Amino acid sequence: MAGKVLCEATKLYNILNQYTFLPRLAESNYLCLIDARAAESYNFSHIITARNAKWDSDGKFIMPLDVEVESMRYIIVYDSSTHSLSDSGPAIDCADSIEKSSQFPVQILSGGYEKFSALYPFLRTPKILYNIRELESLNPYPVEILPGKLYMGDYRQATNLQILKDLKLNALVNVSDECSLVFQKANCTVLHIRMADSAEADLITSFERMCVFIGSHLNNSSSVLIFSTLGVSRCCAVTMAYLMYHLKYTLKEAWNHIQQCKANMKPNRGFVQQLSDWELQTLGKMVTDISEPNY
Repeated sequence: MAGKVLCEATKLYNILNQYTFLPRLAESNYLCLIDARAAESYNFSHIITARNAKWDSDGKFIMPLDVEVESMRYIIVYDSSTHSLSDSGPAIDCADSIEKSSQFPVQILSGGYEKFSALYPFLRTPKILYNIRELESLNPYPVEILPGKLYMGDYRQATNLQILKDLKLNALVNVSDECSLVFQKANCTVLHIRMADSAEADLITSFERMCVFIGSHLNNSSSVLIFSTLGVSRCCAVTMAYLMYHLKYTLKEAWNHIQQCKANMKPNRGFVQQLSDWELQTLGKMVTDISEPNY
């Protein structure tokens, strides 16, 4: 029995927005999201891709036939507002039924639909069924690094006006080679550091400038997006540098945090070495061994 754990809203947001070449929501064994509210509430609006829970005559949850519980990476259940594993309600009842056969812990969305939809209203929908083409055509949002404040993504996301509006972004850090007039239309302040995704590229000399820019906007209650062309190397390095500079994370702590937010993050080897040098510069000592396989 894998058990039950709480899932914070920001974690579900990031799970919904993972992608490689295609959105991970298109993978059959990636996420089973179950809405345990009444059918009327579900039909009016629910979190994107969620299924409404079905119950038998004895009030026991019926798992959808096309869901292979044993191989499902994430099973997340929510009702209106469950906040604790000690609560009672349909989300807990549903999770109790599923956890007996799940390989991974069944996660219960903390705060339920009410909290999630208040934070991310753009991820709620009345749409019930998706075919594979629709799932593959979804446009993932940038991942959330610090809830409601700091985001990380790619150039395509940064030039999507709807995404900039939905996330209420005020400032952008662009570490790609490209620039766009879209940023002017969005009325965002942009810091553009042209940088190739090369092991020889000198990113560390711009770390402090970028960290000060990000910190000044976050301190003024502005939200910031850090992005690069593909969103897996340069922007990840800059985001880690920020966490190390302002929050005094070690490189290992920053790495683990970014990896939890974006599973396919992969700064190039040159940037990893520069982050190790940055750790020494910001913390006064080198804590993280970058020769370990994780890096």
